[in-house]
Amino acid sequence: MSTIAITVTDCEGETRSIADAMTDITLMEVSKQNGIEGVLGNCGGGAACGTCHVYVDADWVDRLPEPDSIERDMLEILEDTRRDNSRLGCQIRLTKELEGLTVIVAPPSDY
Repeated sequence: MSTIAITVTDCEGETRSIADAMTDITLMEVSKQNGIEGVLGNCGGGAACGTCHVYVDADWVDRLPEPDSIERDMLEILEDTRRDNSRLGCQIRLTKELEGLTVIVAPPSDY
């Protein structure tokens, strides 16, 4: 497997560069492996809990595949923290094309 560099700002505002994020796994998995505060991934990647909710940097929004209906439905539930650039980290599979991806972990939702 290859690696890429990504930047994640956690829910406490600490920005971390991850220079060796493995490709072919999800942003949620890489975030958990690297102890990113606020990424819990309680449902294990099933887009069913919203505990890997992130805000994708504006430069990257259009470079990601569109969310499927399951992800869109989960994001709808997160109405108190949802933004136009909201995505679930469990649904962003890291690829070489995402070298330099930048995201911010959303605050916990009240849902």
